[in-house]
Amino acid sequence: MLLAGCSFAPAHVRPPQPVPQTYAASAPGSPSIARIGWHDFFREEQLRALIAAALENNRDIRIASGRIAEARAAWRIQGSALYPQLDAVATGTRARTPADLSMTGQAVTGNQIYGQLSAGWEIDFWGRLRNLNEAARAQYLATEEARRAIATDLIAQIANGYLLEREYEERAVLAVRTIATREESLRIMRRRYEVGSGSKLEMTQAQTLLAQAQTALQALDQDRDVNRNALALLVGRPVDMRPGPLGLAEVAPEVVLPPGLPSELLANRPDIVAAEYSLRAANANIGAARAAFFPNINLTGTFGTASSELDGLFKNGSLSWNFSPTISLPLFNAGRLAANLDVTKARQVIAVADYEKTVQAAFRDVSDALVRRRQLGLQIETTRVMLAALQERARLAQLRFDNGRSAYLEVLDAQRDLFDTEQTLVQLRRAELASAVALYAALGGGFLQNPAFDINAAETGNPAQ
Repeated sequence: MLLAGCSFAPAHVRPPQPVPQTYAASAPGSPSIARIGWHDFFREEQLRALIAAALENNRDIRIASGRIAEARAAWRIQGSALYPQLDAVATGTRARTPADLSMTGQAVTGNQIYGQLSAGWEIDFWGRLRNLNEAARAQYLATEEARRAIATDLIAQIANGYLLEREYEERAVLAVRTIATREESLRIMRRRYEVGSGSKLEMTQAQTLLAQAQTALQALDQDRDVNRNALALLVGRPVDMRPGPLGLAEVAPEVVLPPGLPSELLANRPDIVAAEYSLRAANANIGAARAAFFPNINLTGTFGTASSELDGLFKNGSLSWNFSPTISLPLFNAGRLAANLDVTKARQVIAVADYEKTVQAAFRDVSDALVRRRQLGLQIETTRVMLAALQERARLAQLRFDNGRSAYLEVLDAQRDLFDTEQTLVQLRRAELASAVALYAALGGGFLQNPAFDINAAETGNPAQ
């Protein structure tokens, strides 16, 4: 009994965190936003509906659910080896013995009929089976975390696609408004040329300005269609994007999104948790490989009845039994067991390095998102100041041209720069909102306050929301 409780697996010790204790671009304080469920983090109803539909229909989620069901079944298969195996066996044999082999000197034809219960059990003195079971369990849990990572990444992609839709929509509105203004300018320039008060150069400049805005609108329409196709693939079905709220560039000042401490990543970020489970599995496999050097004890036996005739199978005196304990000790296998142990140790070294690399990559993702968010905020403020200046410049250039104090080229340059800056401001604001989504995903948010997915989602196709 004491031997049955031993294990040769190394004790699991979480490797030291190979990153700084705080993020350089953020002051510690409030808890990480990763603890906010995605349904509370995203407030736009249309975006929530898209995310919910994607979690239900996305094929990557279904594939991940199938892999979880597969890993859980593999764990159950491995765990079954810990228990005795019991089988009901019925066999019948009819054989002829030649006369020269028969003890009676005559050919004999005989029957043997058995009805038995057969049992076998490997006593896990050294923990080999328990370690293999623990390795299968850790792999199952790692697969569960891998699905959570896929779902978190899916939510981020849906949110980014939705923000791109809003960006294209607002930039298209700006382009349409600009086209209307430039069409009116072209009408005026054409009329001035027709009556002789303007030059053909000024008219062609107005035509160029209009064509530039029309080209920009056509490119936006193309990008929006491509983005909707990408959203449809992510959601898993066609999407019908309704017009959303405009004024993206005039959204209120940024909301503080605390990242918490890097140590929280170890529990919040699913790929880190999955890497730690893989490390646990590697440790357990080392224990199983070490246990293979020790004696293997198997208890096998049968209990039942036997007879030469079927109708005598249950008569008195037909009882039969057999008990065969077996102890096997490996003596020579050309280094196979030692090599297998070396393989498990090498895989454990790989698992440690993979864990540390995953932590470092997660830290970088969060740090990059914090840097982008801070720098984009500064760029937005600078662009807003520049936009106000360009609006005044365009107004003054138009006045100077109307009063005959400058050429139309000055108006052309002012309006072109104003249009480009308006478009840039919308892009920057969308990028800033996307950086918040990137930060949220990098911290591992999305499901800490939500029910876990249904394990059987691969069969039903309906993960829990």
